Amino acid sequence: MKRFAARFTALFSFLTLEIAVVGLVFVASALLFFYLTRVVFVQHSVDFDQWAFARMDELRNWWPSLTSGVEGVTFFASLPFLVGAGIGLPLLLRSRGHRREGLEVFLAVAGASLLNQLLKAHFQRARPSSALFPQAGLSFPSGHAMIGLALYGCVAWLLWRHQRHPLWAAGLLVWAILIGLTRVYLHVHYATDVLAGFAIGLVWLILLRTALRLWWREEVKL
Repeated sequence: MKRFAARFTALFSFLTLEIAVVGLVFVASALLFFYLTRVVFVQHSVDFDQWAFARMDELRNWWPSLTSGVEGVTFFASLPFLVGAGIGLPLLLRSRGHRREGLEVFLAVAGASLLNQLLKAHFQRARPSSALFPQAGLSFPSGHAMIGLALYGCVAWLLWRHQRHPLWAAGLLVWAILIGLTRVYLHVHYATDVLAGFAIGLVWLILLRTALRLWWREEVKL
């Protein structure tokens, strides 16, 4: 009995800590997003964006051949790739008996894509005129950063949750961050676009995970 009570207490403490950490990340991400909207659309400040462009330009001048590699990395959150991954990966997971996980990945990508377009239509920020190559669409928040984080962040969570692969999960998150940085390197997004994309991408993932958890609990009860 004492052993059972100790295990139950440990589990409760872990869940409380998990909820506290997730809640803190959610609040911090939401505050960061709203802070960035104030910096960009109220204060009209470009200091941070110009500083970030200058650092990336220095890197490109020091290592000119890096550009081709950057263009390759940025592809992994492009529209063709996200459509393929957002449909193909859920189908693969479903075929292997992971129906819920497949649905979660699909909703993460589809929901982030829809939310990103709504936010871009609302804020109406034009892309940088200094882009290394023409890029259609609006700029704030970055779709590559937001939807890329939704995809790779969701997969990272599933890997950690089911297989306990923290290194793979951490690697996917780093990969998502690198993709966001390529947008600044190529001048197709401002740094504030990318940071806003990361922030609202995390907000969406946490909301989705919470909603699915509540829904599936109700489903089991029925």
